[in-house]
Amino acid sequence: MAPLRAREPLHRPVRLPTRRFFARDALTLARGLLGTVLVHDTPEGTTAGRIVEVEAYRGPEDRAAHSYGGRRTARNEVMYGPPGHVYVYFIYGMHYCCNVVAAGIDEPEAVLLRALEPIAGIELMRARRRADERLPVAALARGPGNLCRAMGIDRGCNGADLLSGPLRLRAGRRLSADRIAATTRVGVAYAGDHAHRPWRLFDRSSAAVSSLPRA
Repeated sequence: MAPLRAREPLHRPVRLPTRRFFARDALTLARGLLGTVLVHDTPEGTTAGRIVEVEAYRGPEDRAAHSYGGRRTARNEVMYGPPGHVYVYFIYGMHYCCNVVAAGIDEPEAVLLRALEPIAGIELMRARRRADERLPVAALARGPGNLCRAMGIDRGCNGADLLSGPLRLRAGRRLSADRIAATTRVGVAYAGDHAHRPWRLFDRSSAAVSSLPRA
């Protein structure tokens, strides 16, 4: 795998995503999110990372989705709202997971962010992870729980609009098709045959990917 690229300045003019960018089915959006940059401004400082691994959850027909069968609760209500907002939930009593809402209103699809390549605020990420220099930069936001810790994302971010505000998405470099790999999602064995769908996408050249398929 290629090493992480040098961090980039965050203050240069950039092309911003639009609402239309998010208003696509989760699998299409998942592919589009790869290579974009997630930024979070907090009182502690700014962190940012390039998205390199995602999973698509396709709504009521997807047995692995929180909205399977049309389930609608206070917990997943954000999934039913406008696309481009953040759905954050707490899992296993241990960590948060950050999702990007896809599709349209009352079409509860989302994309789970599984890994980032850190490009700014690396020392702050280390402090949040309680990690010293022995932990590689590539591992700081590897895996959905670590991603949220490194980026300072918790339930207080639930419902945040990625087009504005402190937690936001900015355009990055689009990945070529040969750099995008597809495999099955992680930890969804309960979903039966839906667990075998290749709806986990990642940048095959990135050292930050959380889990590589076995050869």
